[in-house]
Amino acid sequence: MSDKTNAFDLVVIGSGPGGYVAAIRAAQLGMSVACVERDTKLGGTCLNVGCIPSKALLNATEEYVHAKKILPRHGVVTEDVHFDLPLMMSHKQKVVDDLTKGIEHLFKKNDITRFVGLGRLGESGEVCVETEDGEVASLSARTIVIATGSTPTSLKELQVDETRILTSTGALSMTKVPEQLAVIGAGYIGLEMASIWSRLGAKVTVIEYLDKILPGMDDEVTDQFYKLLRRQKIKFQLGTRVKEGILNENEVELILESVSEGVETKLKTDVALIAIGRRPFTEGLGLNYAGVKLNEIGQIEVNDRFETSVSGIYAIGDVIRGPMLAHKAEDEGIAVSEIIGGLNPKINYEAIPSVVYTQPELASVGYSEEQLQVMGLEYSVGKFPFVANGRARAMSATEGFVKILADKNTDRLLGVHILGADAGTIIAEAVLAIELGASAEDMARTCHAHPTLNEGVKEAALAYNRRAIHI
Repeated sequence: MSDKTNAFDLVVIGSGPGGYVAAIRAAQLGMSVACVERDTKLGGTCLNVGCIPSKALLNATEEYVHAKKILPRHGVVTEDVHFDLPLMMSHKQKVVDDLTKGIEHLFKKNDITRFVGLGRLGESGEVCVETEDGEVASLSARTIVIATGSTPTSLKELQVDETRILTSTGALSMTKVPEQLAVIGAGYIGLEMASIWSRLGAKVTVIEYLDKILPGMDDEVTDQFYKLLRRQKIKFQLGTRVKEGILNENEVELILESVSEGVETKLKTDVALIAIGRRPFTEGLGLNYAGVKLNEIGQIEVNDRFETSVSGIYAIGDVIRGPMLAHKAEDEGIAVSEIIGGLNPKINYEAIPSVVYTQPELASVGYSEEQLQVMGLEYSVGKFPFVANGRARAMSATEGFVKILADKNTDRLLGVHILGADAGTIIAEAVLAIELGASAEDMARTCHAHPTLNEGVKEAALAYNRRAIHI
């Protein structure tokens, strides 16, 4: 066992949104805390090769399209608008570097000890940290939190090289715009990457095994979203699987097969991006050695207090059940540290929003219509289109609508779905409303500033009771 200098109340394995937040909250509660991270930079996938760099590129490319297509309509004359990809990438990297340094600062501010290396479970109450040069340090921990996140799911038909066969990591670092880009998977990551490179001139084809995009989200909203993406010249092959990938000298040839009929087709592309989801990162953590149980899909089993099958070992974020979202992991990071600290926090998983950061954005919280139908709940619907919203018209951002679902008998909000500009920001009031158990009437009677996009939420709530003013 380690000496006293390596003894801590809590050792967190992983420094992503769940891990670093758990470490900071535990330190605030007076615990001595260490955080083990195998990468030299803190922040995990989200900050380094996920949420943050993708949003930097999404924002930059959205501004580029806005300058070309929208500003001239508003009387702002733009000539010779063009993009500089190396500068875009430089901006993206600066954002990432500044934020990782910010976490380093927060660790120092909260007296959190950082260890660089691969952390694994050892004897009871022990975390072993193996560095790149093979040295191993032993940490003594009263409690341990596993927050190691997730990695991209692979396809056996395609071998990733991050040059022509990419994961999202490679897609965020391309040095030139490909003429042809195939995106395999029509989930959040695939559609965001498709948007970035389509805006810069790549001809993008999205291949999806299912017959719809964004499975699990409200069908009416995703159907409209699909039409808008097609208008942006993103092509789709739904109900299609990748049967084989052939790397030729200058291209990737994908052999595709329709799921329903088994008909084969070929698609030639410069680059193929695999975006079919993510899987928990649990390899090399010594889970079997420590006796930590996994479920049938490789997630760490935990109870409602994030405790694993081994006393004193907890797990949060992408390695456990639930959506693989950074903000879900953050909330769990706070909760697990408070539980360890003797508090009794609760997370309402019905009030966790999901956002797709395309243009327009798509944001959702609570249940979809399809889920309510399966559950057998009686509900009513209120909808309001942004084309009838004054601020949206002023912005030339009239695509999309707000959709509210509420209990037909009690009026309690059950789900809110927004397709439109800034949906990821607007959804916050809906999250708060569901968290507080508000009704559609509560939302309808809440005063919203005019003119704002948020008025669409109020109008949808009014429409729920057939009282919408502007439609």
